[in-house]
Amino acid sequence: LFCLSAYFCFLVTALGVTAGAHRLWSHRSYKAKLPLRIFLAAANSMAFQNDIYEWSRDHRVHHKYSETDADPHNARRGFFFSHIGWLFVRKHRDVIEKGRKLDFTDLLDDPVVRFQRKYYKSSVVLMCFVIPTFVPWYLWGESLWNAYFLASILRYTISLNVTWLVNSAAHMYGNRPYDKYISPRQNTFVTLGAIGEGFHNYHHTFPFDYSASELGLKFNPTTWFIDFMFWLGLVTDRKQAPKEMIQARKERTGDGSA
Repeated sequence: LFCLSAYFCFLVTALGVTAGAHRLWSHRSYKAKLPLRIFLAAANSMAFQNDIYEWSRDHRVHHKYSETDADPHNARRGFFFSHIGWLFVRKHRDVIEKGRKLDFTDLLDDPVVRFQRKYYKSSVVLMCFVIPTFVPWYLWGESLWNAYFLASILRYTISLNVTWLVNSAAHMYGNRPYDKYISPRQNTFVTLGAIGEGFHNYHHTFPFDYSASELGLKFNPTTWFIDFMFWLGLVTDRKQAPKEMIQARKERTGDGSA
């Protein structure tokens, strides 16, 4: 029961990043109604990877200037830098200068984003540390020690690293069936860990696609979640790349691996 609760916290954490900060707020690949946006904002605070505004801002800059000095986690600077090193150093001046040229007003137009940003530190303490620790202790008598170090700290550490692998491993290892001229690749290991975010060559080729993959039903739990929310009426306007466009791009720039 405790392991299941810890894994459930991991899934909520992941969705706050994948379905929330990434596919909804960074790429606007679908629209979400207020109750779902509130849930995703709370889940994003559980992820503790910077608030939605900062996460989305950096990610848009990453896509606009991928694999250049203006890319916050430029993979050309090596695995360690793109995985975690970029968080230990000051941003390259190009990241700041070119990032200022992009428009992020749509993010702050969302009251949910503004609220989470205003109360981010408090929400992180509550969602990332207090709730995952308190619930197992209160509901079924798990020790606070186990609850804190497994459901909170270990879950947080794993979730951080699977997200960072999208920046590092998925830019270095795998095939490129859609565009062989860019660094991002299809990486099965990252897909499994990051619940559907490892189809990275596809995602950088068609960043507007809400599924972030051509084969969303093959293994893409984030896509399944968004589709379920659509069925509940909480999601609208899911954007997808037409099959004809995908096939034409494969034939024109793909590496022939798919």
